[in-house]
Amino acid sequence: MMSRENFLWSLPQPVVAFGYMLLVASAITSGWTDADQLTSILLLTPIPLLLIVERIAPKREDWKLKWRDLVEDSFWVLATYLIWLPLFTDYYQTPISHGFEWVREASAFPFALEAETISGLLVAAMIGIFASEFIYYWIHRLQHRVMFFWRMHATHHHITKMSAARADRTHPLEFLGLTLGSAVALAFLGASDDVIAVSLVFRVAVVYMNHCNLPMTPGVFGLLFNTPAWHQVHHSLDFAESNNNFGCILIAWDRMFGTFLGKTEVDRLGNGTGEALTLAMQLTMPFRSDETLKTL
Repeated sequence: MMSRENFLWSLPQPVVAFGYMLLVASAITSGWTDADQLTSILLLTPIPLLLIVERIAPKREDWKLKWRDLVEDSFWVLATYLIWLPLFTDYYQTPISHGFEWVREASAFPFALEAETISGLLVAAMIGIFASEFIYYWIHRLQHRVMFFWRMHATHHHITKMSAARADRTHPLEFLGLTLGSAVALAFLGASDDVIAVSLVFRVAVVYMNHCNLPMTPGVFGLLFNTPAWHQVHHSLDFAESNNNFGCILIAWDRMFGTFLGKTEVDRLGNGTGEALTLAMQLTMPFRSDETLKTL
């Protein structure tokens, strides 16, 4: 039976994630504030807020960040928002998204993810998330099976502490795979800009909270969606444990395809030797030999 404390710690993630969606959807439909500005604010607030709460109520003291950790994490966050994300977003909006828009038109797909009401936007956003996550799940699973793809993903698995900003510790080459699912699914489904905005704030809230050092519990939310507990298992130093829970936003596809592991505690994080890597090694890892990758 779930204790009162565990129940309370199961609430922040769904309240924040669905709250973000509701705020943006209501701003779009009623115009109570500029929806674009609100979306931008909500995309930028999770990291600083979660870092503060991590200092106050960490799940594990040994995961508390030192100033050197914060400096390194700042590099990854700034690079993500200022370089990698704009670069690949522009790329996917042209050849990839236009290509799947053409496929959509040629196949006479019967509906588009568009809506003008709050409830409609929420439902359409969820459809887009489930479709995008289906593609992401298989790409992520492939990264753990094939060395060629693993070398681009390995940087993210060499983190030895969980913290919100570490969601952005992703090699720029990996964005080719990470953003492909959304680009394909949302373009093919004909998602409007409003639907994309609503789904994006939900995605960002869930992703950053999944990496945070807080004692959050899965609760009912964890039946369909990924949570910090499930994602910490994916970052376990234990190889058998880390080859589970591949979902980014959803855990539903893991449950369906037999890769869900319901542990809520892990001994150590990381990969290989379990030692933290230098920034230079993290950035050059995709270009290293297989032998080097296997000894890190």
